[in-house]
Amino acid sequence: LAASPPSPPILSAHLIFAPWKMDTPMPEAVKSMIVKNVNEVEEVASHVDFVFSAVDMSKDEIKKIEEDYAKTETPVVSNNSAHRWTPDVPMVVPEINPEHFEVIESQKKRLGTTKGFIAVKPNCSIQSYAPVLTAWKEFEPYEVVATTYQAISGAGKTFKDWPEMEGNIIPYIENGVIVKAETPVITTQCIRVPVLNGHTAAVFVKFKKKPTKEQLIEKLVNFSGLPQELELPSAPKQMIQYLEEDNRPQVREDVDYENGMGISVGRLREDTVYDYKFVGLSHNTVRGAAGGAVLCAETLKAKGYITKK
Repeated sequence: LAASPPSPPILSAHLIFAPWKMDTPMPEAVKSMIVKNVNEVEEVASHVDFVFSAVDMSKDEIKKIEEDYAKTETPVVSNNSAHRWTPDVPMVVPEINPEHFEVIESQKKRLGTTKGFIAVKPNCSIQSYAPVLTAWKEFEPYEVVATTYQAISGAGKTFKDWPEMEGNIIPYIENGVIVKAETPVITTQCIRVPVLNGHTAAVFVKFKKKPTKEQLIEKLVNFSGLPQELELPSAPKQMIQYLEEDNRPQVREDVDYENGMGISVGRLREDTVYDYKFVGLSHNTVRGAAGGAVLCAETLKAKGYITKK
């Protein structure tokens, strides 16, 4: 997506690539990258068409440095939470609300830019159920209870550096203030579980227009959005799969569905208090983090917001 970088390639990053936390070995191409100080804004911005932001700083520092990059006419696609509730910064899952990118024009006026802006992706934990609710939008879900069982990689940890998580769960995950949408009303509970990758959600839903189970499944498997329409490189061909087996979805079996960019749903049943309940699974460090940011950047490029400098 970016312009051809100079040789050797330059990566804007706040920290060096250590310790490497992936299961797979560090690629040779990554080993050869030059890591520059993220605070060298003008220097880094002069080499790239846009930047991904995923820095380890305070929220105030992140807000400032992302705006500093935007003011160099360098678009910023952020995986940080600092700007998620800035009114003119779009927070987008491309299959759900790509039209929210239109607020960028107002942001540019505030920043005094012609090309520079900030766009963010939402929290990783909602990916396992928000697309499902979107697929069911015509049935008007209005009340939702969601409990997420979140992998330790969501905290930037592995079992090696967080041994107390083995055989353990922690019923608390630190988050910022969540502003509730008017509808559907959603209440949540977050639990950290001893899983490396993959956020699972147990969800209960009430509908104004009660559908059949068959209608709900049909909407899931046929759900698609702008990324599928445009056939973007990172877009899953089928975003949501429905699994009929009683013991699915499972992290070990299903977390890498569509290269980690898809959502797996199962255990859809009628409920005695709510209308229906289901279990959703998404890959928190692919769809929920880096992959989701890449798909946002691809969508922004396709819509003309990211261009070659």
